[in-house]
Amino acid sequence: MNNFRSAFWMETIKARRSKVSWAVSLGFLILPLVGGLFMIILKDPEQAQALGIISMKAQLVGGTADWFTFFDMLLQGTAIGGSIVFAFILAWVFGREFADHTIKELLAIPTSRSTIVGAKFTLAALWLLGLTIVIFIVGVGIGTAVDIPGWSPNLAWTTLTTMLSITTLLFMLMPLVALFASAGRGYLPALGWAVFTLVCAQIAAVLGWGDWFPWSVPIMISGMAGPGTDQVSLYSYSGMLLVFILGLSMTFIWWRNADQAQ
Repeated sequence: MNNFRSAFWMETIKARRSKVSWAVSLGFLILPLVGGLFMIILKDPEQAQALGIISMKAQLVGGTADWFTFFDMLLQGTAIGGSIVFAFILAWVFGREFADHTIKELLAIPTSRSTIVGAKFTLAALWLLGLTIVIFIVGVGIGTAVDIPGWSPNLAWTTLTTMLSITTLLFMLMPLVALFASAGRGYLPALGWAVFTLVCAQIAAVLGWGDWFPWSVPIMISGMAGPGTDQVSLYSYSGMLLVFILGLSMTFIWWRNADQAQ
């Protein structure tokens, strides 16, 4: 337990001191800011047009300037944006030592490699959870500042729980990103995998096969794929669980067998 705490603390310090980690986290805050901008446009398109903002693009999202539409945008943004942002976080957590050429030193320390991997996954999970909560809080603040109508505590609670569910499902897909960052010895293979699966997820959802494709499930829950597609079955979650276990076990196996000379 002490070794795990030390490894987790070490990973936390690295994340806290890195400009990259802060930049990625702050970049995700664009989501509620853009949502607030769309609400301003939808509230008064003529004024927005007078300010030089093209209101037609805002109309494409559908809905009106209310909390339901705003929260719906947060859910969809979490599913789509989170697929990339969360993948970047996992790629950084597991690929940083390769980019900094410090992997030999990390593998040589007396702490077991399984403990190191466990600490990395724990940090990533808490990071994603905290970031999602911050996005929701900032979103509520922006929506309040814009003064959009239709606030409901039940709606807010439902949105928060759905956002956390989407984040949990996205995290279940992240071990494979960690595996690509580890085996690929850097960020690019992991990010390439994330973009590839995101494109495939969109295609599968549009074709009606999203419930069979694990990477489409978060998108379907968010409502991004269209009305009625937020209904997923038990086999959808079973597929995600299988992907999670597969990615997790393969990542642990890779680190256990990793060569210090790489």
